[in-house]
Amino acid sequence: MVKLHVIFVVVLLPFLASLRAEELGKMWGTAEEEAKYYPIVNIPIPKGLPMRPGSFEVLPDGRLAVGTRKGDIYFIKGAFDTRPDPSYHLFATGQDEIFGLSWKDGVMTTTQFGELTKISDVDGDDVADRYDTLTNNWGYAEGHEFAFGSKHDSDGNIWVALGLSASYHSRNIFRGWAVKVTPDGKMIPVCSGLRSPGGVAANAEGAMFTIESQGPWNGSCSLKHLKPGGFLGHPASYNWYPFVPEMDTPSVTPNTASRFQVEKKRVKELVPPVIRFPYIKMGRSISGFQLNQTKGKFGPFEDQLFLGDYTLSLIMRATTEQINGVWQGACYPFREGLSTGIMNVEFSPKGQLIAGGFTTTRQWPVRGTEPFAIQRIDWNGKVPFEIKEINIRKKGFLLNFTMPVDKVIASKPDVYSINTYTHIYHGAYGSPEVDQTSIKVIRAVPSADGMSVMLHLDKIIEGHIHDFDLNTMKSNKGESLLHTKAYYTVNEIPHK
Repeated sequence: MVKLHVIFVVVLLPFLASLRAEELGKMWGTAEEEAKYYPIVNIPIPKGLPMRPGSFEVLPDGRLAVGTRKGDIYFIKGAFDTRPDPSYHLFATGQDEIFGLSWKDGVMTTTQFGELTKISDVDGDDVADRYDTLTNNWGYAEGHEFAFGSKHDSDGNIWVALGLSASYHSRNIFRGWAVKVTPDGKMIPVCSGLRSPGGVAANAEGAMFTIESQGPWNGSCSLKHLKPGGFLGHPASYNWYPFVPEMDTPSVTPNTASRFQVEKKRVKELVPPVIRFPYIKMGRSISGFQLNQTKGKFGPFEDQLFLGDYTLSLIMRATTEQINGVWQGACYPFREGLSTGIMNVEFSPKGQLIAGGFTTTRQWPVRGTEPFAIQRIDWNGKVPFEIKEINIRKKGFLLNFTMPVDKVIASKPDVYSINTYTHIYHGAYGSPEVDQTSIKVIRAVPSADGMSVMLHLDKIIEGHIHDFDLNTMKSNKGESLLHTKAYYTVNEIPHK
């Protein structure tokens, strides 16, 4: 028995560890360099406190509110201090997997599995004593039927994305839909076709989006526009259209083993993913996200979305633009090396990015080894040389940088490697990258200040991810890019 145990430890454990690492995939390998610009600060959690963060909110008095998987809400004082020595206060308990927090007019609104709840402190003792159901007009019966909620929008609504039953079916009403809930508790179905959504948030223009996980009818994780009346790709939720009389059921269902670009011409309600994240290269289980409007306190990425990933324990960023009335955009590496599975993020008043989450026993692999954590990403004032944003043009792309490029190098077409691919749109789980092409750069024209380069291409492939690699680009000071990769999803090519 002892010999068998020794064999298991010496032989099998290293094998299992290597298998797990291979399953998670190699990452960017830039954590050490990223720390020179964006150090990670741990926010201590008291020993014995089972803090499994699922959502965050900043209170008017500067405390950080945390909603947990176990259904508690804690208020944390000191989380934003340079050297945090925080104190934790239990505000509310008894909820069910809180994946949305929003404070407005002295009341906390929580999004949980079965309902949207308003929680109030009536007597002013900093402990919740009133719980009001704002709405519970969606079905809930089992553990995969997550609900993720937004902050209040400009009209006071909360937007909620509802996961399918058992990840594959819609057995309970409005599972696989996004809804919005008005301040007086009216639930309005918005769009169908979700599978297993994560966070919900707005971009700088106020359009609402959710993150979708890879799976059936989803070749990779993606950012999806919650377009009113739209169908977002997974047909399991078609069965609830009879309960939305003002919305027509899509006249046809999508063909399997097709392409999104083909099917959106058949199914007029079909809304293409705004950004598709190449699997493992850019996320595996993307989670909560927030818009950076810190007015420069978080560096050169104002009005960009910052997204967590549960499995790979990292943060990405994304930019969006509307072309021919359709949202699309690009994603970029940002920061790896966090301690646990990231469930949500939040910006502090000081411009720091709070990230937190946990690991589970549900056989979902996680790169970070801590069972739960709250961490903070600070900007130390140094600007990294990065691809800041990519914008599409009729004949190519405009690449914007955080620092001036070396214009001699940047004007050489062979500096830019651009490959494209798409995914199979089908009911099977996920998809390989298919229909690969290579794009030729005909001409590269740096701007006078060197902050951008216009790439003129031989073609742009509608419906494809355009995979950029700029590993030989240099700044005008001879620096290499911190991250050389970026990925732009082309749903539409500009008419002009």
